[in-house]
Amino acid sequence: MNPAKPVNGSSPSSRLLVSLATYNEAENLRPLVASIREFAPSAHVLVIDDNSPDGTGDIADDLARTMDDVHVIHRSGKLGLGTAIVAAMRFAVDKGYDVYINLDADFSHPPRFIPALLAGLDRVDVMIGSRYIPGGGVEGEFDFRRKFMSTGINMYARLLLGLNTRDNSGSFRAYRVSKLAKIDFDWVRSRGYSFQEEILFWCKRVGCTFGETPILFENRRGGISKLNRNEAVRALQIMLALGVDRALGRLPER
Repeated sequence: MNPAKPVNGSSPSSRLLVSLATYNEAENLRPLVASIREFAPSAHVLVIDDNSPDGTGDIADDLARTMDDVHVIHRSGKLGLGTAIVAAMRFAVDKGYDVYINLDADFSHPPRFIPALLAGLDRVDVMIGSRYIPGGGVEGEFDFRRKFMSTGINMYARLLLGLNTRDNSGSFRAYRVSKLAKIDFDWVRSRGYSFQEEILFWCKRVGCTFGETPILFENRRGGISKLNRNEAVRALQIMLALGVDRALGRLPER
């Protein structure tokens, strides 16, 4: 792998990895990678594709052939968003990156906010792109079902996991990789969307500090949403189990 180029606005030796977990995102992948390179020209991009039947994986391979800083991991099928992000975090640790950012692959996380996330790492270990602090928001209006799930999950995360951040269910974040290296990823129980809250919990356990910067969560530009009620229920179950283990002192130590 070629050495990553310096991250704009950070130290000359900083190296940035941006990951995209994809399943049927053929419409979005090329323009999204182009937008990432516009706002973070020094970044490497890692695409983790779960054998998308719409050809997303082939598009990723084509990008990797023509761009030195694009990398691809192909997986056998839909293995869950959480496992995809863990794979990306392991990649960031193993390849010696300094900063890791995750984006949803549907343009709901606009790359124009990447510089603000990077700037926040001057003072914290995990910088969250937040919909729920002043200046942040959601394009249009959540329907009642999505708003209820998001509000409930965030409330549970603060109550059960001891998190103080406002937006714990979004995945648009920047992490200091040296802190991720302290986490044993075998601890992670989540396979789907509940990973977002759980990884913040483990980050806190290894001593991370947190910050939030406002973002606008936008409607996806193509494809269909994968979020469903079963994922939300599973997220609440995992957080409850973690909260109980935390209260009873049954959590693993590195």
